[in-house]
Amino acid sequence: MEPLSRITPATVDVLRVLDEADVACWGLRVIKSSGRPAGTVYPILERLEVSGWVTSVWEDDPSRSGPRRRYYELTDDGAAAARAAIVAFRARRGPAASTTAVTA
Repeated sequence: MEPLSRITPATVDVLRVLDEADVACWGLRVIKSSGRPAGTVYPILERLEVSGWVTSVWEDDPSRSGPRRRYYELTDDGAAAARAAIVAFRARRGPAASTTAVTA
């Protein structure tokens, strides 16, 4: 797993959604839960996957109509790094720091 070169508020929001999820999340759920636009979330997910923080799989359910979903999940090392990154980000921003609330 590679360290991330930068951790932005949007990255923290995506990491938080993935960390708080009980199961792998499909992209649209990450978008809705983080409150971030698709044009922000998908590049972050790609960067996290390339860096080894996240794995993804394509849905394999031919009975479901609509486009296939891609499900994202933190790796074990990624989950630990995500939690550390979230704590460090909040510490840098101070107690008044808040990111978008998770709603799903």
